[in-house]
Amino acid sequence: MRIGAQFAGFFPNSHQLLIEIMSATQKKIEFTIDCSAPLNDKVMDLASFEKFMNEHIKVNNKTNNLGDVVAVSTTDNKLCVTVSTQMAKRYLKYLTKKYLKKQSLRDYLRVIACGKTGYKLVYFNVEKDEE
Repeated sequence: MRIGAQFAGFFPNSHQLLIEIMSATQKKIEFTIDCSAPLNDKVMDLASFEKFMNEHIKVNNKTNNLGDVVAVSTTDNKLCVTVSTQMAKRYLKYLTKKYLKKQSLRDYLRVIACGKTGYKLVYFNVEKDEE
């Protein structure tokens, strides 16, 4: 049951009112990607990762259309993506994997969920075979 669905019969145009209320109360969400492990080993460059994200994030099915809706920034060893519209966290994981593949790092790094709004880049666990 949706919010306000129980009051649909009492108010005319209640569905339109619900849409207006939901859009007015939409908050900015900040997604973070923690790149501290590869940056400490100097395997990856955070500036190029930020540039890649700016060029490849799509808004309304168009790249280079970020405007005021999406902001990409860096703080310490993290990439922060602030979104004021609806965007899936999974989309950032997809773009991160795409960047790692382009940089030939996909075989060494993986993207792990870290909380509700974040990801972390970690190395694969490689066990050495002892013979």
